Amino acid sequence: MKKGIVFMTLVLLLGMVPALSQAAGILTPIGSGHQPIQIRDHHVNVVINNGFAMTEVLQTFYNGNREDLEAIYSFPLPKSASLSEVTIYAGEREIHGEVLEKQKARQIYADEKSRGNETGLAEKNEFYALEFKVYPVPANDETKIRFLYYQPLNIDTGIGRYLYPLEDGGTDDAGMSFWTTNANVENTFSLNLELKSAYPVQDVRVPGFEAAAQINSLAEDHYNVQMQLADMSLTKDFIFYYRLQDELPGRVEVIPFRDDMAKPGTFMMVITPGVDLKPLIDGTDYCFVLDVSGSMKSKMGTFKRGVVKAMEKLKPGDRFRIVAFSSQAGELTRDWLPVTDASLIKAREMIDSLNAGGSTNLYAGLSLALDNLDDDRAANIILVTDAVTNTGVVNPEEFHKLLRQVDVRIFGFLLGNSSNWPLMQTVTQTTGGFYDTISNADDIMGKLMLAGGKIKYEALLDAEVKISGVNVSDMTENIFKKVYRGQQLVVFGKYEKGGNARVTLKANLTGADKTYTTDFVFPDLDGDNPELERLWALATIENIEAMERIGTMPVSELETAIKDLGLTYQIVTDYTSMVVLSDTAFADRGIERHNQTRIAQEQQARSQRSQQPVKNYRVDQQKPAFKFKTPNLGGGGGASDPLPGLVAFIRTALGGLRLNTRKKSNSKLGIINIFK
Repeated sequence: MKKGIVFMTLVLLLGMVPALSQAAGILTPIGSGHQPIQIRDHHVNVVINNGFAMTEVLQTFYNGNREDLEAIYSFPLPKSASLSEVTIYAGEREIHGEVLEKQKARQIYADEKSRGNETGLAEKNEFYALEFKVYPVPANDETKIRFLYYQPLNIDTGIGRYLYPLEDGGTDDAGMSFWTTNANVENTFSLNLELKSAYPVQDVRVPGFEAAAQINSLAEDHYNVQMQLADMSLTKDFIFYYRLQDELPGRVEVIPFRDDMAKPGTFMMVITPGVDLKPLIDGTDYCFVLDVSGSMKSKMGTFKRGVVKAMEKLKPGDRFRIVAFSSQAGELTRDWLPVTDASLIKAREMIDSLNAGGSTNLYAGLSLALDNLDDDRAANIILVTDAVTNTGVVNPEEFHKLLRQVDVRIFGFLLGNSSNWPLMQTVTQTTGGFYDTISNADDIMGKLMLAGGKIKYEALLDAEVKISGVNVSDMTENIFKKVYRGQQLVVFGKYEKGGNARVTLKANLTGADKTYTTDFVFPDLDGDNPELERLWALATIENIEAMERIGTMPVSELETAIKDLGLTYQIVTDYTSMVVLSDTAFADRGIERHNQTRIAQEQQARSQRSQQPVKNYRVDQQKPAFKFKTPNLGGGGGASDPLPGLVAFIRTALGGLRLNTRKKSNSKLGIINIFK
C-alpha cells in the first residue's frame, strides 16, 4: 500500500441531516404505569473563556402522578467534559453531590432511598450519557435539577465550536425503555452564552436558531448570545460557531493553575502551529463504506441522497467502490468502477435499493474496505457510521491489530451524541488520523470544508512536544503521529514549581526535520483557573482508558488509577459515582466534602473572571515560535490550491446550497465564508 496515501474519512455523513428521533435532558419514571414527568422550564448558561467552556443547566420538572416516584435523568455529556456540580432542589431544601467509590455510592443511595430521604446518584453510562437517579420526585409537585460541567474547546482552522446536546443518538438500546415522548418544555427554554476570546472574533453563528437568538457584539473579543423560546421541543442540538480573525499568527499559549507553593501546579498548553503546509494534488479512488444497520434507519433518506450527490461529483479518471455493512459486510460493486455516466446510474440504483436493519458489524465493513486497494493510486475510504458496533468483532484491541497491519489514515466524523467515540479514538490514534463528532444540527458546509482542508494538505509527521527548564510531569499527550492543517495541539500536565521554561516542538515536514521553540515562565502562584485540575484528571483518565483498549495496560492497574483520580479530583468515572445527599446525611456518615471545597474555589474563580477582561495567555509574543500565520479557510493560494474544487463538491453534495464567498486582496481565491 502506498505510504501516506490512503485516507479513511467519514466526510459523507456531513452531507446528511437525519430525522430526529429521541430527546435528551428529560426525567423519566422508573417502572411502568406512570404518566410522563413534565418539563416546566429548561435554562442553560454557558461561558467560553480561554480554551474551555462552563455549562450550567437548571431544569424544572413536574410530577403529575398521584405518588412519589424514583426517576432517571439522562444527558449526553460531551466527550472530555467533567461533571463538577449536581444539585437537586427538594422543595426549599438543596442537596449536593460528592464523588465516592461506585459501589459505596450505590449502597448509600439505596439506603437513603429506603429511608425515604431525598437523594440522587450520578453515574457514567459508558460513552452514551451521564445518568442520574432522583428520589423522591414528589407527587403533584415540582423538582429542580441543576448540574454544571467543564469541557476543553479547540480552535480548528480558526473556527471554534460549542455544542449543547439535546438530541439523543438513539443507539443505547438498553436505555430506550426509559425514554418517553414528553420532550417539550411547557414554559420556557432559555440559553445565555458568553464568549470571551483572547483574540479578535470576526463573526459568530447559531445555525438553525438565527431567528430566535439575539447576538450582541460587546467588543471584538466579547460576544453574548441570548435565546428564549416557549413550548420548545428538546430534540435539536444548539451549536455555536465563532470564527477568529483571519491571518492570526501561529502561537503557543500556557494556562496555569497553582494555588499552593507546597503543591505542584497544573497547566494546559495550546500550540497552534503556523506552518506552510502544501496542497496534495493526486488522483484518487473512492471506496464508500455505508452503515445500513438499524440505528441508521431514520437517516436513510438523506443518507442515500448525500451518497448519490457525492458520487455525481467524481471526475473522469476516478474510480469507486461501494461497501455496505450491518450484521455482515458486502461489496455492491464487486470491484473498482471507472467514473462514467453508466456506472453512476448503476451506483444510484444500488444505493436506492439499500434498506436499514440488523446489528452493526463495523469490523467487517472496515476489513472489506481495506481489501483490494491499489498501491499505485491514492484512495479515499469514505465511511458513514455512528461506530456503535454490537456484533462480530467488537473489542477495540482487535481494531488496533487490524489497522496496524496497513498504512492508512483514518479521519473520523461520528454521527450523533451517542456515537462510540472511544472506539473511533482507538482507530484514529492507531492510524495517525483524527476524528470529530457531528451533530444533526451542525453547519455541514463548514465541517466538510475543515475536513477537506486537512485531507488535501500535507501534515507534520512524528510531532513531539518537550518542556525543559522546569520539572514537568504527567503530561496527557506529547507525541503526535501527524498534525494536520489548522489543528491545535492541546497538552495538559503538572509542573513542580514556577520558573523559566522552554517548550520545543519537533516534527518532520516533507522529509526535513523542523524545530519550533519558545521560552516562557511558569508562575509560582496563579489561582485563576482551578477547573484545569479536573480537566487534566479527565484527560489523563481518557489516556489510561485508551491504553487499556489496545492492550497496553492491565485492567487491574486501570481500575486503581482511574478510581484514585476520580476520588481525588471528584470526577464521575466507570469506577466512581456522585451521590447527592443533604448536608446532614453527609455529616452523619462521616463523608468529607472534597467536592464542596473544589466547587467553592471554582465558583470564586468564575466570579472573578466574569468581572475582568479576558486574559491572553500567549507566551511567545516576544519571540514567536512560528514565523508563519495559522491556516484559514482561504487556503494556501495559487493555481494548485484544491479549495475551488472542494467548493464545487460541497455545492453538489449538499444539493445546491449557496455558499457565500468574498474576495481577498492578497489571494486569487475567495475566502469561503460560512458565517452569513
